[in-house]
Amino acid sequence: MIPQTVRNISSAVKTLRIQGCTNCLYKRFSIMPSGQKSLPSRYLGQPSPFTHPHLLKTGEVTPGLTQIEYALRRHKLLSLVQKEAETLGSSDHAIILLSHPTYYMTNDIPFSFHQNTNFLYLCGFQEPDSILLLHTIPGMSLPSHKAILFVPRRNENRELWDGPRSGVDGAVALTGVDEAYNMAEFRQYLQQFQDEGCTLWYDNEPSVHSVLHSDYLQPFVDIKTKSKNVVKPVRALVQNLRLIKSDTEIELMKMAAKITSEAMSSTMFSTTSPVNESYLYAKFDFECRARGADLLAYPPVVAGGNRCNTLHYVKNNQLVQDGELVLLDGGCEYSGYVSDVTRTWPVNGRFTTPQSELYQAILDVQKACLSLCTPGISLENIYAFMLNHLGQKLKDVGVVQEKYQHDIYKAVRRYCPHHVGHYLGMDVHDTPDISRSIALQPGMVVTIEPGIYIPENDTSAPPRFRGIGIRIEDDVLIMDEEPVILSADCPKELAEVEKILNCQ
Repeated sequence: MIPQTVRNISSAVKTLRIQGCTNCLYKRFSIMPSGQKSLPSRYLGQPSPFTHPHLLKTGEVTPGLTQIEYALRRHKLLSLVQKEAETLGSSDHAIILLSHPTYYMTNDIPFSFHQNTNFLYLCGFQEPDSILLLHTIPGMSLPSHKAILFVPRRNENRELWDGPRSGVDGAVALTGVDEAYNMAEFRQYLQQFQDEGCTLWYDNEPSVHSVLHSDYLQPFVDIKTKSKNVVKPVRALVQNLRLIKSDTEIELMKMAAKITSEAMSSTMFSTTSPVNESYLYAKFDFECRARGADLLAYPPVVAGGNRCNTLHYVKNNQLVQDGELVLLDGGCEYSGYVSDVTRTWPVNGRFTTPQSELYQAILDVQKACLSLCTPGISLENIYAFMLNHLGQKLKDVGVVQEKYQHDIYKAVRRYCPHHVGHYLGMDVHDTPDISRSIALQPGMVVTIEPGIYIPENDTSAPPRFRGIGIRIEDDVLIMDEEPVILSADCPKELAEVEKILNCQ
């Protein structure tokens, strides 16, 4: 069901090529943002061009992304709704997306806030407890619509503790949406969409904000589902827009990959033997932030020795001994876009013979997979190729012994139990509902990450290979012809890795 829907939507997205001068663009598509209002001369709930001119230019909502780009995204979403509406037979539509709440690690100590990326993609608003509503306008056909934010009311006492909030005036001026209201007004505003002729687009399950859902949306959804009208999920539509990156998004992802590559290289350079995994974790984190990253994209894997064979090992608290490899799977977030890179290296600066044999095998497989990252090929195609190529490599180096060679694919899946890659963007495992069977297109970004994991207690493998785990991962931009390796600055050739490790 999803792959067919994906093909239909992707086809629709391709037709949304918008050309012409800026003024004609505004007139034709009615996407002139209303945010031409002056920004309040105060701090908002996120950086603004007034308070952070070193980060944002005039007209930008988030670094590099303007009010116009966010308005175009909303326009494209409503164009997809318009195509879906042809089969639904309805003309009135309301699309609702919720922000994330603030999560707490204990009592009143919050985790750092991280926005719901589908919500963020459509408006750039980075505050919790908010709602984005897009709805059709009476007398006007899709994709014309009105964009409205509902935000928490400003409260001096709460701002004393939690920091400034944008409020209604700041939300409109910064994001360029048509209107903004205090959250308390949402319930009353919502009543106009109860009619059976209005289709609600809302992700009912799972809800990204349980309180907003139960207080405001669940009663409304119950009313809609009792009528002849259906509640349609909006997540798949947004993910299909997110799948193809704009030129600005690509530049942000290039920077995220550049920062990560440099941070990884610096972490390699500082490695000594023995070394604590926690030191390498801290070094990588520092080097990313020092180069402009907002935060790490996910808890990194910093695994030494046999711990490399635990795919999501994140304790990062053991000593890596002389003669062992360390695997670092890490990435950063830069202005809302992330990187995801993995390198494996010997902490003493020299690969042993078994380590170098396996490393070169994985590197050869990865390079071959990278060459396949072209339009028309799918990640599933590349995965099938990886299994075949890796199987041959494991036979060549002697990991798979002769008595197991009759079922080489079973052996490969045991030693490499994960896929060859995934989509990348605002999230590490981006657009998770998109099938990996669809053809790659220019503007997509994916990871390619073959690996080999041989636990130390695997008696079926030759003793010299036991306890070795290796993964090599790069971020790849799909182009019309040759792919662009965004993380190409991060060393991965055997000689390059050993050179940087022995430069002290």
